[in-house]
Amino acid sequence: MMVRIHRIDPTLPLPAYHTPGSVAFDLYSRIDTTVAPKAIERIPTNIIVETPEKYMLVVVPRSSTPKRKGLSIPQGIGVVDQDYCGPNDEILLQFYNFTDHPVTIEKGERLGQAVFVRIDKAEFSEEEIDAADRGGYGSTGTTV
Repeated sequence: MMVRIHRIDPTLPLPAYHTPGSVAFDLYSRIDTTVAPKAIERIPTNIIVETPEKYMLVVVPRSSTPKRKGLSIPQGIGVVDQDYCGPNDEILLQFYNFTDHPVTIEKGERLGQAVFVRIDKAEFSEEEIDAADRGGYGSTGTTV
């Protein structure tokens, strides 16, 4: 699959899969910045991506980022829609600093990763659903 991208700063590397088994490509910080304790910052990743039709782009932290940097993505993941690819639609990584100390991020640092996920769009038909009740949110359907 060929994907069109635009790098804001051409001195930073193109996205790449770092091992033959990698399913996600790394995202780099475009700037030096500091995330204050208990604060949320959006870090620019240097790329605008034209997500292909029938796909979405899912953005997550690298698995080492929470332990190494004390940063996590507050909503868990980020979803990049197919139509988020205009000239000002740089992908941003939103990070929460869960430490009590400022966290410094350097330009070119790998903080996140992204993966293309194939999707289908549903059509909805509103009607009564006649199925067994499992007991609501968080229920396994078993009673003791």
